Amino acid sequence: MSTHVRAAEDAGDAATEEAVPVTVRNDVIGELGVYRTKRDDTLHEVARRFNLGFVELVAANPGVSAWLPGEGTEVVLPTAHILPAVPHEGIVINLPELRLYYFSEDGSVVTHPVGVGREGWETPLGITKVVRKKAAPAWYPPESIRAEKPELPKVVPAGPDNPLGEYALYFGWPRYLLHGTNKPYGVGRRVSSGCIRLYPEDIEKFFPMVPIGTKVMVINEPLKLGWANGMLYMEVHPRLEQANQIELEGEMEPVAMFGVADAVRRAAGDDMIARIDWEAVADAVAQRHGYPVPVLKKTDGRQTASKS
Repeated sequence: MSTHVRAAEDAGDAATEEAVPVTVRNDVIGELGVYRTKRDDTLHEVARRFNLGFVELVAANPGVSAWLPGEGTEVVLPTAHILPAVPHEGIVINLPELRLYYFSEDGSVVTHPVGVGREGWETPLGITKVVRKKAAPAWYPPESIRAEKPELPKVVPAGPDNPLGEYALYFGWPRYLLHGTNKPYGVGRRVSSGCIRLYPEDIEKFFPMVPIGTKVMVINEPLKLGWANGMLYMEVHPRLEQANQIELEGEMEPVAMFGVADAVRRAAGDDMIARIDWEAVADAVAQRHGYPVPVLKKTDGRQTASKS
């Protein structure tokens, strides 16, 4: 991953950064950015503008007010990502990351922030596939949701009141699908009844890319490790319950993470164990900023190139 920080302070108020497929050459894609806020910005608006989710942006910027960040505040844009350590095929949804990856057969990957199931209505883990696609879908609220909201009709037709938005991809799991939304502020948060939501502008581009039969894997991996340009990087995300705390309070309580040392040693390999920066590892786990940080000590001021 490049250590260059991409300046984004001149982005226009109405500009939205598009997610573009990139060819996978390392374990890390993208690069971090910095945005200087304008007077009326909120982190919800900044997140959507840069194809980020709300929780991931707040986690990357502790101490910055989500609603009144103030004019001229420098906001870190967590637009670099370690690819999940699972087979790079089809759709991979990492719940703690609140993010989706789509690995195409041509070797490219595109990523989008997603909204997932709230507490008590969790998005299930496991493997399924896309079995059906529908533009302008009608919504048939399941009985479990109508029991909570008896005022709902049996069918909500396509249109501005439909929570599925303009497009829907149906999974092999009954009742679960990936769709747009008429409430974009729910993207990057745990607010759904188990389905996966994309920003309207993202689902519009994503829908035609994905063929029926595409594999879908939903995982729970708050810790990711990967190599880029000879450096080992580590990315730690808030646990699902910590994401709830971030939404409600803007900060989270520290939580221990077990097995980290073994995972870092395995990723580093025997020849690099002596160079592991354990202080950087501990900081990453404690802070859970959700973007890649280097966890090897440099040698003579230079990074090794042994595992590029």
